[in-house]
Amino acid sequence: MSDLTRKQLEVLAFIRRFMESDGLPPTRGEIADGLGLKNRQGIDQHLRALASKGAIELVPGISRGIRLREEFVAEPAGAARSSSSLPLLGRIAAGAPILATSHIEEHVTVDASLFQPHADFLLRVRGDSMKDADILDRDLLAVHQTSQVRSGQIVVARLVDEDEATVKYYRRQGHMVRLEPANAAYRPIEIDLREQELSIEGLAVGVIRTSLSRVR
Repeated sequence: MSDLTRKQLEVLAFIRRFMESDGLPPTRGEIADGLGLKNRQGIDQHLRALASKGAIELVPGISRGIRLREEFVAEPAGAARSSSSLPLLGRIAAGAPILATSHIEEHVTVDASLFQPHADFLLRVRGDSMKDADILDRDLLAVHQTSQVRSGQIVVARLVDEDEATVKYYRRQGHMVRLEPANAAYRPIEIDLREQELSIEGLAVGVIRTSLSRVR
């Protein structure tokens, strides 16, 4: 992966800080304002360069369509990373970035570094489709935000044309994907990637069942 220039590192650091504080990616205008830059066309050039070097992913047609690549989510070595609370999502719906304010119910006091890899958000579980994996209704599922997962892992996934995400075992063979429940009462979801688009929103890294204090 190519080295980033000083200015590209500055833009990347601003995106990271903005997402940590606001829970969603910045617009190009907000990046320009935050860095005191008047030339917004230059911001586009920096973003394209960051995307070409693998630091971010640009989602076309969306004003906040910036996603940090997994290895660039954390601050550089030596920088402090706030991990005293995590955003709690009641649901993950289509049409907005995963950590959009509209998805966040509250922030919960918990150390993200307790999970490996670290947790980026909590998702409130709805239903009993994963009960045999000890993930129960109303549990808080700790999720590491990434699209890079392996077959057999428990993931948060969403069909692009569906309204809400689901938590299931991920099984892939070629262009076929099965999202398998951990409850015999439910049927697996089968996806042909040649016909349907599947979005992997994150990897399950832990379950919280105890009562947690809230950030006021």
